[in-house]
Order: sequence, then structure tokens, then C-alpha cells
Amino acid sequence: MKNQGYYLKAKERKFLLSSLKLNIRPEYQRRIEIMLLADAGQSQAQICEALGCSQETARYWMAMVQTGQLHKWKDSPKGRPKIANEEYLTRLKELVNHSPRDYGYPFQRWTTQWLGKHLAKELGIKVSDYHVSRLLKSMGLSTRQKKMMPI
Repeated sequence: MKNQGYYLKAKERKFLLSSLKLNIRPEYQRRIEIMLLADAGQSQAQICEALGCSQETARYWMAMVQTGQLHKWKDSPKGRPKIANEEYLTRLKELVNHSPRDYGYPFQRWTTQWLGKHLAKELGIKVSDYHVSRLLKSMGLSTRQKKMMPI
């Protein structure tokens, strides 16, 4: 007797199983695992417990397999698309290492607000002040002046 699941044809199951063997991102692997477990008859609660995923994630990918859309496991990337590209990060690093006066501003020290405004004008990429701050922190940079240690 053939091992048959609830939603997948043998060919589709084989495709998903072979996709698991590829070097894919962990979130893509989890999507495939959810669909395979749903096909094996596991409940949403069982899948969440087994994989440590949210109910929303399990529900979404269970619906994908139930509606025959298993091929979409790699179509929708996880999270928001990155707005700040390499060019943005490189330019941000350059700016923070130079005085704002070099760029015609009357003040001596950059703020995340002014860095964001300048980059939006220069590159057409708008990000929040908070995000500029996070980007700087991730690069080990700051808009604050380094304190000189007394001798």
C-alpha cells in the first residue's frame, strides 16, 4: 500500500522532501516542514509544538498546502524588504565620519535625523531616525563625539 498524505500527491511530496535537502534558509525549511506535517495529518497545535513556530505561520502554510500552492514556499521572503542597501550603508558610514560642515550644514555634529534627511535627499531612500540609529549601532558607529580620556 502506498503511503498517501491528506493533500499532496506523491510527486509533490517528493519535490518538497528533495527541497529540504537543498541549502535553503531556515525559514524556508520550516515552511516546507509545516506543509509536510500538515499533509501527514498533524494539527496546527502539533505543528507549532514540534517546530516552535507561531500559530499564524502554521495556519498560513497549512492553507498553502491545502490549496495546492506548495510551490510558493520560496516566493514570499520573510520580513520586510531591506530599504537600506549597500550603497546607503557605505554612504552613511562616510557621512558619520565627516563633519556636517563639510556638506554645507551650520552644525558641528550629525544627528540621526539629519543623517536620514541628507541620505534621503542624496540617495532617495527614506528611513526613520530610529532605523538610522540602529544601522549606526550595527556598524559600531555613533553620532556622539568620542570622549577624550584625561591623561
